Amino acid sequence: MNSPTQVDVFIAGAGPVGLFLANECARRGMSFRIVETNATQSTHSKALAIFPRTFEVLDMAGVAEPFSKAANRVTGVTLVSHQRTLGRIEFKPVEHLRSAGGDVEYETTFVSAREAEAGVEATVVRGGSSAVVAAKYLVGCDGAHSAVRHLLDLPFEGAEYAEQYILADAMTNDALPSDELQLCPSELGPLAIFPMSATRRRVVATIDEPQGEAPSLDLVNALLAQRAPEGLKAESLVWSTYFRIHHRCVSQMSVGRMFIAGDAAHIHSPFGGQGMNTGLQDAWNLAWKLDLAVRGFANDALLSSYSQERYPIVKGVIETTHFLTTALGARNPLAQGIRDTVIPVATHIPQVQHAFIERLSGLGNSYKGSPVVEGTGRRYFDESLRGGRGIGHRFILLIPGDAAATLAAASDLVERFVDVLDVRPYSGRSPLLIRPDVQLSYSPPFPECLDFSWWSSTGSTTSVTRSVSTPTAQATPTEC
Repeated sequence: MNSPTQVDVFIAGAGPVGLFLANECARRGMSFRIVETNATQSTHSKALAIFPRTFEVLDMAGVAEPFSKAANRVTGVTLVSHQRTLGRIEFKPVEHLRSAGGDVEYETTFVSAREAEAGVEATVVRGGSSAVVAAKYLVGCDGAHSAVRHLLDLPFEGAEYAEQYILADAMTNDALPSDELQLCPSELGPLAIFPMSATRRRVVATIDEPQGEAPSLDLVNALLAQRAPEGLKAESLVWSTYFRIHHRCVSQMSVGRMFIAGDAAHIHSPFGGQGMNTGLQDAWNLAWKLDLAVRGFANDALLSSYSQERYPIVKGVIETTHFLTTALGARNPLAQGIRDTVIPVATHIPQVQHAFIERLSGLGNSYKGSPVVEGTGRRYFDESLRGGRGIGHRFILLIPGDAAATLAAASDLVERFVDVLDVRPYSGRSPLLIRPDVQLSYSPPFPECLDFSWWSSTGSTTSVTRSVSTPTAQATPTEC
């Protein structure tokens, strides 16, 4: 394992988050190495649901098509208890990496790392031989028992749930709609049914005591008979397991040139299906910042914003999944009665439906309050951004009006930030500045000064006076 010259990014762990980050490195032209202790990818599907914002991210990264072709589209969540519908809320990678010129180094274990003068030196072991990999940055995507997190001595704060769980991927009859996820609270414990097709479903449920080394078909059917909507029956098992769950996270997701993402930084209940989605969006937030830093256009302030932006999102996910887990699993008869009375009322309130959908889908995620955001920090998306070529390392300034007026209004601003800024006309009413992760960097009302203190480029200023406000305004940035 002779180490090549320094790569831009070293990635420990080739799960969904590590693979997605590696694909982003390849798409953006960053050199990388990705190592994985296991000999190959897992043959079992652990993470299952892809929510709307994550699918937008995959689309913008150019990797959505295979997911779209294979997906079973779910349009709603139904809560069922004792055969009574409480409420319904409606929603209306290795191969790709190889095609981009990269690959995973399997049976290669990350052991340790240290910061060097020009980056990071990571030690890996394969087949009994060790080697040192030099990289500008290191990202640990190595799961709940992350060696990178332990190396950085980051506290993984939280707790373990008392209950044990089963997970079973089962071939079933078609008694339930294939476009509907069922959450089934019960005095015996919660059960969730995730449709993978018309006749294949994932069942997750609490259990008092394990029976055998893995859940049997009889056990799964007993749980369905007790807690699921009437008529559903498992006909065979694809695979099954017992597991325990935790709700934990770090409050700091980076130290110097080393970062962690996905389960290495946060774990939580599977109720809500948020785990992989949150991890992939960690990688999406981090990739463009590493890209700009590698190109010499960003300093430590931008890299530090990764943790500052993602930690509040992670905390929100943990709070939501913890609430779902405790509410669905309430054993107290009074708590059950309150839950079963409130849910039918609440799910008919439009504001409640909207808030639930925004939180669960990720479409409501915002980086408002981030040190590199002015305004709402909400998501943006349009058709021009799809397919992996719509956006890279450049910001997009959207200005109302036709192309000629747009270029005239922003010519000085574009000249100042020519390496990282595109300007486009659009049909909206107010200018918007879109980040490379397609969140709003600046949105109306604009401050008098736009703070670019994260910017790092010889001769460039770090803030500009607001001047782009109408299609005919002339952009004349000056130092503030």
